[in-house]
Amino acid sequence: MLWTRDEYLSHMTFAGSPREMFTELFGPLIGLDAEWRSQGASEDEISLTAFGWDAVKYVTVPFDISPHTGLSEKLISENDTERISVDALGRRMRLSKKCATIPLPFSWPVQTPESWDAVRHWYAFDDSRIDMPSLKRAARARDEGALSIMWIPGGFDEPRQLMGEEEVCCAFIEEPEMIEDMLGTLGDMCVQALERILDTVPVDILCIHEDMAGKSGPMIGPKLVRRFLTPYYRRVWNIAKGAGAKLFSQDSDGNMEAVIDEFLDAGINCMYPLEPMAGMDMVKLRQKYGSRLAFKGGIDKFALRGTKEDIRRELEYKLASPLTGGGTVFGLDHRIPNGVPIENYRYYVKLGRELLGLPPAKPGKHIRMAF
Repeated sequence: MLWTRDEYLSHMTFAGSPREMFTELFGPLIGLDAEWRSQGASEDEISLTAFGWDAVKYVTVPFDISPHTGLSEKLISENDTERISVDALGRRMRLSKKCATIPLPFSWPVQTPESWDAVRHWYAFDDSRIDMPSLKRAARARDEGALSIMWIPGGFDEPRQLMGEEEVCCAFIEEPEMIEDMLGTLGDMCVQALERILDTVPVDILCIHEDMAGKSGPMIGPKLVRRFLTPYYRRVWNIAKGAGAKLFSQDSDGNMEAVIDEFLDAGINCMYPLEPMAGMDMVKLRQKYGSRLAFKGGIDKFALRGTKEDIRRELEYKLASPLTGGGTVFGLDHRIPNGVPIENYRYYVKLGRELLGLPPAKPGKHIRMAF
């Protein structure tokens, strides 16, 4: 089913819903297509169009949040297993071709307040950050029923991209003025962008990517979130919300339980992907937070590697009250992992639809719903 903007926003804000929403947020990991072909999967199954996933048509507001460094990516070396390059931040990057889609850095441009001073201008706002023809097209798309979403830089993630995880965690303690200046600079850029964007197109959902937690919890705790991230989040969200935005959606892997209250106070009202293997249980979280917090994902992707009984056990637990009735987009907690048989995936789709009271799947375009 292709949902309308109004249906989706009503569903995710607990205001009313036509039915439950069942989707695939991300898609398969690299190599799963070959596994499924060897098991007799059709091309429509491999592209996920065979499974009739729910989606909402959306348009991304063309706000360029990337650092304007003036640098270009350069290839250092490449073979069958890995690729070494220098990216547009000047970081040396390694991509493991056999198991990853995202390269990982092993050098960073910021080590000290002085090195931050040297690159602060990367985040200055200028008119080139907004493509006006694309913005006008986004306005027309929204007028025609598309959901409008706008991404802003992560308050933890962007400093982490500049410094690396270990150094940025230390900087929150040892260089607080630098972190405050980083987030103030990011906030300035976002506020100036919103002032121009909102004249042309309303923003329905503000989106932010953090990925700031592992299985043992977040990399910074509640006090640091309150001191540093909350002012940045609130500054941008208050403008978007004041102009009619309904959702402030945060993407973070890992176990975020220790800081959920702080992010709720900062304005977040939707979180994903809620990884069960990291300890995130969306049933218990819904019982705790009720309609204050909407969810996307939350179904253990690794259950699909097990038996059909494992899949049924997971779905019977997750696809039930209190998660039904609005505020939940049911889906796997991240990409479909390698080792999931196509027969298990078919069973997962069929059983999930049955438990949610949905009609049998009708093939249709798959739209990535990770926002």
